[in-house]
Amino acid sequence: ARKKEERPSSAASRIRSMDAAMEDAAAPGSEWDRGSGGAEAVLGLAGAGASLSVCYHEAFGPHADLILLEAGDDLLPDLLQGRVTVRGRPEEEAVLCTPSATYAMKFVGTSNSMFLIPPGEAVAASLRPDHTNEDATVASAAAASIIKVAPGSIELVRTAPRLDKLRSLLRERPYVLDEDLGDGSEDKQGLYTWQDLCVLVQSSDSELLEGLNSLSAVEIDGFWRTVDVGSVNTVLDMILHNSVLHDWLLNALPENAVLSVMEADGFTHKIVAHCLSRFGTKVEQEAGSCWKLDERLVCLQFARRALAAGKMKLNNFMDKWERSIPSGMRADLQMLEGEVLYERLGAETWVHAFSVADLPLTPAERFAALFRERPRWEWKDLQPFIRDLRVPGASSEGLLIKYARRTQPSADSDPIFTAR
Repeated sequence: ARKKEERPSSAASRIRSMDAAMEDAAAPGSEWDRGSGGAEAVLGLAGAGASLSVCYHEAFGPHADLILLEAGDDLLPDLLQGRVTVRGRPEEEAVLCTPSATYAMKFVGTSNSMFLIPPGEAVAASLRPDHTNEDATVASAAAASIIKVAPGSIELVRTAPRLDKLRSLLRERPYVLDEDLGDGSEDKQGLYTWQDLCVLVQSSDSELLEGLNSLSAVEIDGFWRTVDVGSVNTVLDMILHNSVLHDWLLNALPENAVLSVMEADGFTHKIVAHCLSRFGTKVEQEAGSCWKLDERLVCLQFARRALAAGKMKLNNFMDKWERSIPSGMRADLQMLEGEVLYERLGAETWVHAFSVADLPLTPAERFAALFRERPRWEWKDLQPFIRDLRVPGASSEGLLIKYARRTQPSADSDPIFTAR
């Protein structure tokens, strides 16, 4: 099913369920009100030998606005209460979203005839579309009236939210310290509100919010933004600098004091609070709220900074990294899983940045990007770059079988994965 409208709409206006259609039929003045349907008689059929005549309804026709939707019992509450939307741009394949899940929509045709019969009592048959009878002997027999012959139905399949687009949208214009937004519409170009993202990104609201959190996005002046790397580094450096000046413990930074001092230094409350939540965990104590900085997240940020210049010898990188991190924290290469790649060149080991956060979110594109970077992967190197893939109904092993070829030269050697 391809979505034709640019903005999401309720399921009742996009795909009319039989219940909604039957309610319309019962309304006074409805085109279906010109004759009874007989659906109750069909539902009342019992036994293998039971039968019922059918005929054309007076309003029989293609009724292109009436489409059958096949849905599981778990989806019915959301459908019947109008808690679903169809999302996607005209050039995209439409998805149906509940508040917490995303479903791909696929029209499935059928070779069998599916008759749609409105509610009401069965009536005397009119067997031809022109409402005339070929055989007068059947005119007195009660029959169910067919309003439409459905060629198939839309099938819903749970799918992963399509969040690659979210990442590209937020990267158009990251927030920079001391940014001044003008009042004109051109000054808002590349900025997106929650409503904008709901229209543009094919994801349920819950999954969209998770995606924003995974990208460390923050809402600023009504727009969802990522924060420029340089700005994040500046704020983090100032928090660490002030922790030394004011004897704050890195595992117990007093929230109010940090915000007060940082605001006095010219940093906004919103951005400082965002960086505290990005690199730490809030802890409630009797004296007030405190923030405990996460050693791995802080050290990882300094590692990224050290590797910004490009590929380095591992020894040189470790020396630079260890000298840059805050006192009391310890650098560990295990912190860098999914963030770097190592390469053996002669007697030296080299390291360069290669972050899973920059890789595509769809399995096919993810594996293609990985094999472009390196045609052969050992499992210990590959695993950190695919463990975050989430595809409903598919395991990591299943994705490996589908997108990679496994070889093992000997029973004692580690398996090698290449492109399939």
